[in-house]
Amino acid sequence: MGRAPTGRPTSFDIAYEAGVSQPTVSRALRGDKSVSVATRERIEQIARDLNYTVDKNASSLRSQRSNTLALLFFEDPTPDESGINPFFLAMLGSITRECANRGLDLLISFQKMEDDWHVRYQDSHRADGLILLGYGDYEIYESRLQQLVGQGTHFVRWGSVRDDNVGATVGSDNVGAGRLAGEHLLDLGRSKIAFLGHADDRYPEFADRYRGLCAALESRGLTADAALQKGALTSEEDGEAAVRDLVASGEPFDAVFAASDLIAIGAMRALQAAGKKVPEDVAVVGFDDIPAASVTAPPLTTLMQDVKGAGALLVDALVAQVEGKNDEPATIPAKLVKRASTGG
Repeated sequence: MGRAPTGRPTSFDIAYEAGVSQPTVSRALRGDKSVSVATRERIEQIARDLNYTVDKNASSLRSQRSNTLALLFFEDPTPDESGINPFFLAMLGSITRECANRGLDLLISFQKMEDDWHVRYQDSHRADGLILLGYGDYEIYESRLQQLVGQGTHFVRWGSVRDDNVGATVGSDNVGAGRLAGEHLLDLGRSKIAFLGHADDRYPEFADRYRGLCAALESRGLTADAALQKGALTSEEDGEAAVRDLVASGEPFDAVFAASDLIAIGAMRALQAAGKKVPEDVAVVGFDDIPAASVTAPPLTTLMQDVKGAGALLVDALVAQVEGKNDEPATIPAKLVKRASTGG
């Protein structure tokens, strides 16, 4: 099976101690799921006991890989000057942790959609694949994704999971989450529900959340009122502007479902400025459960996306591509977090 450990520990020494083959050790330490959990944990413990570390240079030479993944954030409007959606910042920790568990390095880069990011990493071979977070207008983004596919770049993105997705995609069940939000508001006796967020093909995640709300209304014999849907990007300013438009229109509404927490926070500020109480006059639901959601006045009811599971699935999907395996799109359910903005 192997040889007794001598000198600096190697993967053969671990194989000897674990009673498995050296290739099994290599797969286990890469996090390959073809190795059972029990065997993988036993091998990892032996590696720790022996103070074993992977020789990344030797491994890279054998595999012609860099053992590095690149995480690309795309510019988003934010209340501060970071330009990074707070939800994606929350996901960063889980992606970093999953890479560390697999012995992979992670490059983190901030990009503007109009830049040539889609060719830079492929040409330089700095990373084995890309994880893409954020995109703004999907119609512009999609053309870049098509170029990545055409040049054979390994990539996975966070976004709306649909049958016509370009490339590997991991995302929340946005339709199901939108339905959850709608049902919650309807159960509270609210029926004139405004939706704040662009609901067209340029913003497919927002559009799916609106579809879910419409489905909830239809299940109660109600129809979504187009006059209560206001376009908004992920920013507090857009949320404020959307509510000002609603109030000025004179259309009655007793609830707001915002496509993101940032939109919802701006919406609550505008509602209060218009003399409307939250939740007595208007109940408000957001989406993402960013840290600020729990400290707004009142605290915001929202849909919480599974950032820990999302990070693991994104890394899993990308590593599968790099290893030549097919990986199916993954959809993660969201959870309703009830707080005082809906009376919770």
